Amino acid sequence: MPALMCMSLSILPISACTDKHRLVIPNMLTLSGQVHIPDHELEFSGIRAQGAGGQNVNKVSSAVHLRFDIPNSSLPEVYKQRLLALSDHRINKQGVIVIKAQTYRSQEKNRTEALERLRKLIMDAMVTRKKRMATKPTRTARRKRMDSKTQRGQLKRLRGRVR
Repeated sequence: MPALMCMSLSILPISACTDKHRLVIPNMLTLSGQVHIPDHELEFSGIRAQGAGGQNVNKVSSAVHLRFDIPNSSLPEVYKQRLLALSDHRINKQGVIVIKAQTYRSQEKNRTEALERLRKLIMDAMVTRKKRMATKPTRTARRKRMDSKTQRGQLKRLRGRVR
């Protein structure tokens, strides 16, 4: 049997494998060292892809819908709150993320892409933005602004009717 490649996104068979002293848990989407999404919380369904593609596109269900229920998941509460607070069109009112992947002609590649997009969405929600500190313009900046306004006003006054 050939050796299995260990990837954090791949859905592996029942046996686990190690990747440089790190245990990769099979059938899980790994977000960080401690946070994983089990495969049974992800719902995949094959659908027909949109767009041009000839006769093949009308017969084969190569596109994938990935559904992930945020409130009923095993994610930590912080992750759930941040995800539900997002205003993303892929999250419906019930808190279910629906991702449609149809880039590739292979259903397996579309499935991998959908998993990667879900992972990216969750990781982006967990990024804390640096809080902006309000600043005031300097005295020189205020003086330059007022000087430019004065110059502009004089230029407009010169454009007027000559008496």
